[in-house]
Amino acid sequence: QVQLVESGGGLVQAGGSLRLSCAASGRTFSNYDMGWFRQAPGKEREFVAAIRRRYGSTYYADSVKGRFTISRDNAKNTVYLQMNSLKPQDTAVYYCAADPSPQGAGYSAWGRGTQVTVSS
Repeated sequence: QVQLVESGGGLVQAGGSLRLSCAASGRTFSNYDMGWFRQAPGKEREFVAAIRRRYGSTYYADSVKGRFTISRDNAKNTVYLQMNSLKPQDTAVYYCAADPSPQGAGYSAWGRGTQVTVSS
């Protein structure tokens, strides 16, 4: 079973930057699709960014395009989310997710989340 641990959250002023990390267990991390999601108070969890296992293709929510960058280091079993030009509306708990299934069945492993708070 894949285990995920996020880190790097915190309090930052609007316009600032943070880099989130997600460390994954397992010997075949390079074969996982990875994603970041977030959930703000009173709202549903929403997709933020994803990076595919093959070729490292990346995908972003419109709300973060041009400001956030997802990347992965397969040698370190880690996926990152670089967040720049942060806005108060980016405040949320950020979750890392993994899809380790060969057929790409969807995200089945989730971390516990890391809080990101952006002050105005």
